[in-house]
Amino acid sequence: YGAQLVKKQDVPELYSIVESLAIKANLPMPKVYVINTEMANAFATGRNPKHAAVAVTTGIMNILNKKELEAVLAHELTHIKNYDILTGTIAATFAGAITMLARMAFFFGGGRDDDRGGAGALLLLILAPIAAVLIQLAISRSREYAADRGSAEVTGRPQDLISALEKLHGIAKARP
Repeated sequence: YGAQLVKKQDVPELYSIVESLAIKANLPMPKVYVINTEMANAFATGRNPKHAAVAVTTGIMNILNKKELEAVLAHELTHIKNYDILTGTIAATFAGAITMLARMAFFFGGGRDDDRGGAGALLLLILAPIAAVLIQLAISRSREYAADRGSAEVTGRPQDLISALEKLHGIAKARP
């Protein structure tokens, strides 16, 4: 994404927000990155809190006020605190494994002379990946709700996250 690692002197307000929120959330200070793009986005990455980073775009910094940006960053830090990036990676790996196993079952176990075996294998080939994706989406959605709650707990101002999400939704509708 062309993210640039920043230090406190580079973007003092952003860095101070992340630093303050990390202390409130009882997390080690993550690395802070800025992506130079008009697209409004923020995200967290890293396998655990000691190896984490948050990234924000210049677009989101220009759109949101300080309290809204703080709420969005608290949301991202909650993902780090809850190991959501690791959880998502594991869920995606399982979804891929289920899909691969279904394909192997179809190609190596189905389609023989027995029509029921072939039909069952075809059904497995179609339904297993759908089930895997649905499970992955359910996990992802539940982690998003938990991060929303975490943002409200860390900042003490749930209305700021609501306001930020409404702004971002409005922009996404205007510029799909």
